[in-house]
Amino acid sequence: MEQEPGQDPDDDGPSGPQPGDASPGPGDAGLSGDAPSSASSDPASADAGADSDDGVSVFGPWDALEGTLGAAREREELLSGFASGGVWDKRAPGPELSAAVARAAGEGWRCAGAAGEELVGLLRAVAALQSWAGAGLLGMIRALIRDGDMSCLGRPRHGGLPDEWDDSLVHEIALALAVSAPSAARTAQAAWELGARLPGVELLLRDGTLDLPRARLVTEVFGELSDEDCGRAEELLLPELTAPPRKTCTQVERIATAIAAAVDPELAERRREAAERHRSRVAVFREASGAAGLSGRDLPVDETLAAYASLDARARQYRDSGAFPKERLDRLRAAAYLDILNGLSAGARIACGHLSSDAAPETGPGEVPDDDAPEDDGPAGDERLAEGPGSGGSDCPCDECDGRCTPHDDSDFGDGGPDDDSDFGDGGPSGPSGPGGSGNGGGPGHGGPKGGSGPPAAGSGRPSGGTGNAGLQGGGASGGGDRDRRGNRDGNARAGDDSGRTSPAPRSPFLKPPSGPPPALTDLVLPLATLLGHGGRPGEGHALGTLDPALCRALAATATLSPDTALCVTVTDPGGIAIGHGCAKTGRPGRLARPPGGPAPPLVALPARINLTITAAGLARLRAQPQTGPPGPPRAGWALDRHGAGPPAGSVARARGTALTRRSPRPPGDPDWCGPWTLTVPGGLQLTVHLEPVPTYDCDHRNESHAYKPNATLRHLVQIRDHSCTFPPCSRHARDSDFEHAVPYDQGGRTCACNAGARSRRCHRVKQSAGWNLTQPQPGWHQWTTPRGRTYTQGPHRYPV
Repeated sequence: MEQEPGQDPDDDGPSGPQPGDASPGPGDAGLSGDAPSSASSDPASADAGADSDDGVSVFGPWDALEGTLGAAREREELLSGFASGGVWDKRAPGPELSAAVARAAGEGWRCAGAAGEELVGLLRAVAALQSWAGAGLLGMIRALIRDGDMSCLGRPRHGGLPDEWDDSLVHEIALALAVSAPSAARTAQAAWELGARLPGVELLLRDGTLDLPRARLVTEVFGELSDEDCGRAEELLLPELTAPPRKTCTQVERIATAIAAAVDPELAERRREAAERHRSRVAVFREASGAAGLSGRDLPVDETLAAYASLDARARQYRDSGAFPKERLDRLRAAAYLDILNGLSAGARIACGHLSSDAAPETGPGEVPDDDAPEDDGPAGDERLAEGPGSGGSDCPCDECDGRCTPHDDSDFGDGGPDDDSDFGDGGPSGPSGPGGSGNGGGPGHGGPKGGSGPPAAGSGRPSGGTGNAGLQGGGASGGGDRDRRGNRDGNARAGDDSGRTSPAPRSPFLKPPSGPPPALTDLVLPLATLLGHGGRPGEGHALGTLDPALCRALAATATLSPDTALCVTVTDPGGIAIGHGCAKTGRPGRLARPPGGPAPPLVALPARINLTITAAGLARLRAQPQTGPPGPPRAGWALDRHGAGPPAGSVARARGTALTRRSPRPPGDPDWCGPWTLTVPGGLQLTVHLEPVPTYDCDHRNESHAYKPNATLRHLVQIRDHSCTFPPCSRHARDSDFEHAVPYDQGGRTCACNAGARSRRCHRVKQSAGWNLTQPQPGWHQWTTPRGRTYTQGPHRYPV
């Protein structure tokens, strides 16, 4: 009788396994560790090997075991194919390799059972598949370029590809890939170059020799070569790229640049001169560490080297002074760089005895005592307006304008003003894409809620437009459209002393009095709870991203030293969506009240536009706080006091932080937090903030304009609600964007928050081009439909609170 697997040859008893019985097979020893013994005296073991009515043992049916063993053998063979020289190691990337990698890697990409050599083979295979997928992505973009081409336009062509395409296509690609429009333009340009002029490089991308970033590098280096020179350069490049070992991105760029210079010796000079003329800029950005970066890009070489020599000399002066022992020269250069730009003398830094990011000594060299602190009363009614042309700085991190942000008004742009002609974004040129959309001409700048445009008036010393945020030095206009310089929106006279003069915020004794045009204001969103010590919640800066709580407090302290700083308060729902807002107006004057032995003030002041955020629930808790007792000694840091209907005597001198105090009943029908409040900043300066609803979720049309252009209040509240351009991939600040009607005004659209949104000039033009549709299902939610039928929705900005 044929012996079944697992049967003891010396045991013919009825207890042994019989033909057809389910019993462990020879492979089970490898699966479980030990082969079961039929001679075991353990009753449980005997039961385990016994027959069962359904022919199934604890090891499962024979069919399942055989399938498992077969799968294990198949998997072993599959993994061996990824070893060096194996069948999958040599396979070109494609659907078959993708399926094999998925089977070999298994669930969760754990690659169970794979040896080290096989793991490396799987890694190389996945990298090759990435390149293959990148080639597919560019192929789809070329298909879109062909699909959008209209033969009636008679555009020049390279092979089957038109040489030009419009911004509508670029923005549709940006939405599909969730990238900025300039990034989408560069990807489209790379797709065109590889399909039209660099077919050999495209094949290297398809077969996995190059990945998408390396292929894009080649297209950027060769992009300005003539067709003939580009062909010669590719012939020289291909052997370099295919020769082992594989090249890094840096190596690919160096090889391609050397070849481009060889075939066109004048190319490098043309590129350098064009960059200095058209792309020179200064960029501020957030480092991965959370620190800031400030970089001059595409600058003239001689002047840049001279500037570096100057700051290096300043750094060595710091080192030789002995005031900064054991400091790295690199850090001293960084300090010198900032000091020179901030107009701080070397003597002031050395006398200070510490660098900017270090803790200041309690009594710094040259510090002026509180009683002798200089106070510079500004002229009566002097306004420090926060916005207007030129106030936004020369750099914008919006990936939209390459640092040339210019605010504009709505859709017709009929005055022929400056236009957003950026084709460069934050990288190379966008390529042969033509002008986007149907927008016509540029219009005047309208930077703030006042809708001011054009350059500052001669001799005025200030821009013609503004946000309505009052600077800390003097009285500013309110955020409302019907608020004038002499009174508040509700008719109350300006709070302050009898003369209407106000004192500036305290300033460092090292600072010079402000002169010349007002400085650009850094946009900071700071949770009020963080400044009050009620929680450690991060803030955000438009150019810097997330700001940790300690940095929020440090920036707020430095900003309150600047007489140009503007303040406002935004009320949010629990999710951070703005539902109320008020801009600060001049209030009671105060002065610095630093406790004895406290830290010295910073050497520089930060002119900023500070938006203090607080939830409606936080405001309710504020209103519920009990009355404070008699004023005590000045407290270090920030504080929040509620004084009922108005601040008691002495509260200005006592306040060291921010106080938000309810002043009068709310207007009928508004939430209970609406109405005037008093904001007290460090130094005791008190400002009036009139909180009113932001048209989010619903709209009562209270600020609707019956004209084409919005009033100042409507413009500003839409900017606060949207915060940035409402095209989903675009991050240009709303203040530097157009106020734009979703349904055009000439087609019956209302000039109201429920039909308006912030749109950068470029996105504004695209929205007006053929095939695009934009609606607002509810105020603050902007629904974009592309010419090819895809719909994308952008909701209101979520503020940190």
